[in-house]
Amino acid sequence: MAKSQKPASAKPAAPRRKKKAAAAPGSVGLAPAELQGEVPKEAEALVLAIESDGGAALAPYRDPLGGHWLVLAAIPLEQVEPTPWQRGLSETHVKRLAEAIGKAGWYLDPVVAVRVGEKRYQTPNGHHRTGALRQLGAKAVTALVVSDPAVARLILALNVEKAHALREKSLEAIRLARELARLPATPERDYALEFEQPAFLTLGLCYDQNGRFAGGAYHPLLRRTEAFLDVPVAKALERREGWARALLALDARVTELVAALKARGLENPYLRSFVVARLNPLRFKPPSAAMPVGEALEAMAKAAAKFDPAKIRVDDLARAGGGAPDGGGDDGAGA
Repeated sequence: MAKSQKPASAKPAAPRRKKKAAAAPGSVGLAPAELQGEVPKEAEALVLAIESDGGAALAPYRDPLGGHWLVLAAIPLEQVEPTPWQRGLSETHVKRLAEAIGKAGWYLDPVVAVRVGEKRYQTPNGHHRTGALRQLGAKAVTALVVSDPAVARLILALNVEKAHALREKSLEAIRLARELARLPATPERDYALEFEQPAFLTLGLCYDQNGRFAGGAYHPLLRRTEAFLDVPVAKALERREGWARALLALDARVTELVAALKARGLENPYLRSFVVARLNPLRFKPPSAAMPVGEALEAMAKAAAKFDPAKIRVDDLARAGGGAPDGGGDDGAGA
């Protein structure tokens, strides 16, 4: 039997991306014996400061990956606070943590803390755990105390105790940006690790003005059109505020279009994402296609003004399929 041939129009299979080679075992960082040694003056000063605050410095040591000095310590719980830019407490999550810790009778998960003043420590990753300990009436919390204040800014990278929704990530990013804007002028792009994605900054400005903003519908577009800016954070915020205004105005129009479609009997949990996808100027362009975010938002606004809900049929929704929008599924206002 003759072998079947591929149609002439069939596209060749895309080449597989090579996986980044993993480092050889034991080739990075410090050996266990190297985590101790002569304590530098900076770490000694931190030990003395912790003890003067009424805490107990249990052991100074070097972290096994980067070799940075830090102090394992017990800190009075009332001296620990969250960094000012992170999300608020989830009372449900705190209650569950308190119940779990209380039943176990053990607390085995030190928080990261930065000493920011006399008897004052900030944690970028332990807001809910310290809340649970307070609920249990605990006196102290174990912490990995670092002297570098930059560590407290790594909120998105370090906060792994509870999964972040898109809204939470975005609000934390914009709060952090506002704090950093007060520091000596540093380009926004230099804080790429802290912010994680430039889209979070623009979305954060939108969520700050409208807590029910449908950010999940716009996240895929922003990820393709935004980049970190090579201007000081304060100047970058001014630009992003303009994009946020345009995005909020666009979303107001999209809300009108969604209402008009529903009035025609078209119901779908992802109706908003469907409309946004129809307005997306990059919809049929390859992933490599680039467009500045301002230009993209302007194009979408023009498309939204011309959008005619009467021309949309049930078949159009069926062909579009359903599913959470790329980027976390947090759609804010929903359909």
